[in-house]
Amino acid sequence: MSVSAVNRIGLRAKIWNSLTGRVGPKTYFTYTPQVSQVLDREPKWVSADEAVQCIKSDDTVFVSGAATTPIEILRSMTDHGKQKQLKNIRVCSIHTEFESPYSSPECEGIFRPMAFFISSNMRKCINEGRGDAVPIFLHDIPYVFERNVIPVDVSIISVSPPDHHGFCSLGTSVDCIRSALGKSKVIIAQVNNCIPRTFGEAIIHQSHIDYAVRCDRELPAHEHKDPNPTETAIGKHIADNLVEDGATLQMGIGAIPDATLTCLKGHKDLGIHSEMFSLGVIDLVKSGVITNHNKTFDKGLIVTSFLMGNKKLYDFVDNNPLICMRQVSYTNNVHIISQQPKMTAINSCIEVDLTGQIVSGSIGYRLYSGYGGQVDFIRGAAEGFDGKGKPIIALGSVNPKTKDARGLPSSKIVPKIQEGATVVTTSAHAHYIVTEFGVA
Repeated sequence: MSVSAVNRIGLRAKIWNSLTGRVGPKTYFTYTPQVSQVLDREPKWVSADEAVQCIKSDDTVFVSGAATTPIEILRSMTDHGKQKQLKNIRVCSIHTEFESPYSSPECEGIFRPMAFFISSNMRKCINEGRGDAVPIFLHDIPYVFERNVIPVDVSIISVSPPDHHGFCSLGTSVDCIRSALGKSKVIIAQVNNCIPRTFGEAIIHQSHIDYAVRCDRELPAHEHKDPNPTETAIGKHIADNLVEDGATLQMGIGAIPDATLTCLKGHKDLGIHSEMFSLGVIDLVKSGVITNHNKTFDKGLIVTSFLMGNKKLYDFVDNNPLICMRQVSYTNNVHIISQQPKMTAINSCIEVDLTGQIVSGSIGYRLYSGYGGQVDFIRGAAEGFDGKGKPIIALGSVNPKTKDARGLPSSKIVPKIQEGATVVTTSAHAHYIVTEFGVA
């Protein structure tokens, strides 16, 4: 076994020991690093090429992700690493958008990507062994930084321009950013006028930023697609049979969540407590279906941690006091989730076997995504204090993109899972499985 492989195994053990309490007790409510108080300093406004000169060999760099991926600075960082012939720079992220220049084959040895959740731009790198996938639940990621399990040298983030008080917003992504910023030696910010101004834990003061890079560019858009008949049928089964009036919902993005939301127009007083939400929420807010009135915590507010969508969604959350951005250590905290009324968690998967094992992280041995927040919400809903929580896994019964031995679309409901497949949610966690044929 190589030295690098041994080091990676050692890091995983260090992370696990920290999260299981063997390195200090884990609390239910995480301390939020204070990067919003005002300091007597100003950021230095520089170009992207100038900002990355502080990055050196053996540094650990944290990168914000999703719609606020700071791509211009990442391109400059990649060029800087090549030109200076730097070595062994660890780049940590959750989900990133755009291309991932530092994960290309020619950057091997210069950069070592570390993904807490594998985005499409990182799959090739990780499956070829040039990067690392960290198996970790989403709610645990902030603790990795807060406890210095992974010490951060440089954080690269995106923010909105400062207001007249000097406060910026992290916009559409908060996830674990505050925890990383609170431990960073240097903070580099891509200041983008297109980033929506959101509230909650999204607000930071510009005085904490060391280098500011002005770069206005549209956020990446995931355009809405109308659900197909299978997805519509699944959404209708969920809405008609499992979502009660007054329920609190968690759902991600994609056709099945959107189809479900479309079928909820006749419901009353729904709430949202979710690591992320999709475009379909907007119409339900405007029509009065989503009120958040019954929520135990954050009454009247939509609570989320990160967003991906299109301009309509970004405009909806911009300066909207109904939207409260929180770190995943809060949104995905089982003890918070379980106290929300009629907590209904709707998640999907790659395949499920006849015992109820849920495969979400890989296709056989090929790593595809990660653990994410599925178990956080499935468990939180199952533990609902009111006894009315519903943990749901929803999927189409077949995969039209692959064929079985008979030339027919391969089934996603299988007698046994593929060899090497990652079981994210166990059969003990899965209470409801929904396909286009009904609810099991």
